[in-house]
Amino acid sequence: MNSKQTIEMIEKLKQTYPDAKCSLNFTTPFEMLVAVILSAQCTDERVNKTTPAIFAQYTKPEDFANMELTVLESLIHPCGFYKNKAKNIKATAQILVEKYHSQVPNTMEELMKLPGVGRKTANVIMLEVFSNPQGVAVDTHCKRIANRIGISKQKEPEKIEQDILKIFPKKYYYDLNHVFIWHGRNICTARNPKCEKCPICMYCQEYQKK
Repeated sequence: MNSKQTIEMIEKLKQTYPDAKCSLNFTTPFEMLVAVILSAQCTDERVNKTTPAIFAQYTKPEDFANMELTVLESLIHPCGFYKNKAKNIKATAQILVEKYHSQVPNTMEELMKLPGVGRKTANVIMLEVFSNPQGVAVDTHCKRIANRIGISKQKEPEKIEQDILKIFPKKYYYDLNHVFIWHGRNICTARNPKCEKCPICMYCQEYQKK
């Protein structure tokens, strides 16, 4: 795929999903950080059903830093892997209080040093909280689309991201983070993808094989 085709493809996706945006609900940077940690191996829908009751009572890093781990585990239980996520959220909250004056840091490097925050989570925070995308958050939808289209043959998210960043100009990072997820949810689904409705099938290697 040449540079002209990559731009055509992203423009077609932008036209198809003009309202594409982050699905997680949040009102503060810290709420977003917690929500993204909870979203690992869990649907955004489930996270959005779980967090309102939590954030109604606990809003600041101090609240989570001082919370009993068993209480936090109980609160986030519906999101799965609750023991590990609770440990990471509490440890991250403690670091924010002690090192960052309870503020979420605004660089990839600092974010990725927080417990439970990998490159994907850091990418989401940089995009949604600070409007400064540094890359593309490769979730299951993005991975599937990149592999099917032929953008990347890699299986590891970080390697897929590097392949994506090589061919798309930085000005499209914001859109890429959203339209790939929406396209994966609506058309390029894991099972029975709706190829006949796909606006970018002409660029897709897997579709061409069919």
